[in-house]
Amino acid sequence: MSENDIDASKAPLIEHLIELRSRLLKSVIAIMLMFVVCFYFAIDIYNILTVPYLQAVGGDKPVEMIFTAPQEWFFTQMKLALFGALFLAFPVVASQIYMFVAPGLYKNERQAFLPFLAATPVLFIMGASLVYFLVMPLAMGFFLSMEQAGGEGKVAIQHLARVSEYLDLIMVLIFAFGMVFQMPVVMTLLGRAGLISSQSLKEKRKYAIVIAFVLAAFLTPPDPISQIGLALPTLLLYEVSIVSVRLIERRRAEREKDEEA
Repeated sequence: MSENDIDASKAPLIEHLIELRSRLLKSVIAIMLMFVVCFYFAIDIYNILTVPYLQAVGGDKPVEMIFTAPQEWFFTQMKLALFGALFLAFPVVASQIYMFVAPGLYKNERQAFLPFLAATPVLFIMGASLVYFLVMPLAMGFFLSMEQAGGEGKVAIQHLARVSEYLDLIMVLIFAFGMVFQMPVVMTLLGRAGLISSQSLKEKRKYAIVIAFVLAAFLTPPDPISQIGLALPTLLLYEVSIVSVRLIERRRAEREKDEEA
C-alpha cells in the first residue's frame, strides 16, 4: 500500500472520530443539563420514590428516615439526580447514537432499527412501573412485618430507614427490572441477525427458568416477593421473545420465497 492510500484511509477515520466526539459531547451536555434539573427537584423526586414505603407503612403513622453522616443526604441527592439525568437524557443519547450509525446502514436496516430504539425506553418504564406499583410495596410490607412491639420479656424492634439505603434499594430494583424488560428487544435483534432461532429458544427453556430465578436471587433483595416478582416477568418476556423471533423467521421465509418466485 502506498503512502497516498494510507493518507486517504486516515481521512475518513479522522472524520468519524470528529463526528463521534461531537455526538458524545452533545450527549454529555444533555446529561449535565438534566442533572442540574433533577438535582433542583431531588427532594421532590425522592418524596415520590418513597410512596411505596408509605403505602407499606399504612395509616396515619408518621414516617421518618435518617442519615447518619453529615454528607449522606447531599450525596444521596446527587446520586438521585444522576439516575434521573441518565433516564431523562436517554432520548437525546439514543438519537445521537442512531445519527452516528445510521449513515452506515441501508434504508431497510434503518427502518428496522427505529422500532427497537423506540421500544427500549417504553419497556424500561414498564419494568420500573412494576417495581414502583407492585413489587416495592409488597417487599417493604414483607420487611416491615418483621417489626416487633415491645412488652414484657420482649424488646421493641423497629425499622428506621436511612435515606441512602432506601434509594439504593429502589434504584437497584428499577434498574434490574428495566434491564430484564429489554429481553424482547435483544432477542429480536439477535433473531434478525440470525444468531438465534425460536427453536433453540424453546429447547433452552428449562435452562432459562433456572437462570431467571438465579438472576432474580442475585439482583434483588433476599426476600421471596422481589425474587418471584422479577423471575416471573422474566419468564413471560422469554416467551414473548420466542414469539417475536418466530414472527421474524416467518417473514424471512416469506421474503425468500417471494425472491425465488
